[in-house]
Amino acid sequence: MMLKKVVVCGVGLIGGSFALALKAAGAVGEVVGLGRTQASLAAAQQRGVIDRIASDWADALHDADLVFLAMPVGQVASVLVSMAPYLSSTTVITDGGSTKVDVALAARQALGAQCAQFVPGHPIAGAEKSGVAAARADLFYQKRVVLTPLAENTEAHIALVEHVWQACGAEVSRLDAEDHDRVFAAVSHLPHFLAFALVHEFAQRADSAQLFGFAAGGFRDFTRIASSHPEMWRDICLANRSALLVELDAYMVELMRARVLLAGADAEGLQAMFDTARTRRDAWLDGLTPPGE
Repeated sequence: MMLKKVVVCGVGLIGGSFALALKAAGAVGEVVGLGRTQASLAAAQQRGVIDRIASDWADALHDADLVFLAMPVGQVASVLVSMAPYLSSTTVITDGGSTKVDVALAARQALGAQCAQFVPGHPIAGAEKSGVAAARADLFYQKRVVLTPLAENTEAHIALVEHVWQACGAEVSRLDAEDHDRVFAAVSHLPHFLAFALVHEFAQRADSAQLFGFAAGGFRDFTRIASSHPEMWRDICLANRSALLVELDAYMVELMRARVLLAGADAEGLQAMFDTARTRRDAWLDGLTPPGE
């Protein structure tokens, strides 16, 4: 597969890595960049992430085969509105947002019948560092990408986006948008929310310097994702707040159960909880290990 021209809107970690992966695979002739700041675009061009900076959407979309939207999900709606007047019938659009119900709604509202050209997606391959300086060509290698196709999409458009991600080394799955947001509220959005909240709580304490001074590996590992992009995660939490609140409430109930065990010095109950958690996590990790490794 060879794409003549790909437009990347948002050349940070995800957008930049997408461009680098396609280039490394020899799957694209030209990558054109758009974004909010000229400094980031210039840095992306200097690194060879993009080949050219578009002056506007009319310039960017001319003869474009594919557009990849890699900005925070809170910006997707306005970006789709801006690009809609210049979108031809031959250009396919996809995105890398971590929420999908809101993105699908935005596409239908902004693009009308042309929403059939928009195939929503979500690469499960982020990192706690952001920006084009963190982009790398192997970010998506053996990582999962979830597509949440619209009812309006043709199988040809879905297949194109699948093949693009496979060229990046990713393994592609499909989910309904509602199922996607429910699942990722639990396994991604909740952990990030908790990590941010814990670090914030420590940061407000009078003995904050002492706490962080003695923090070591356990705290570092538990809170690694609190170094993620604040704007991006603000938008994700707000966009998926209904599902996230369900998961947060369930976790608070579990914390109260654990507190009861601790307050009652219930050694057997605590050990049973810890054993169950360790066994399930180890089984999950074993399932992630590629055969032969």
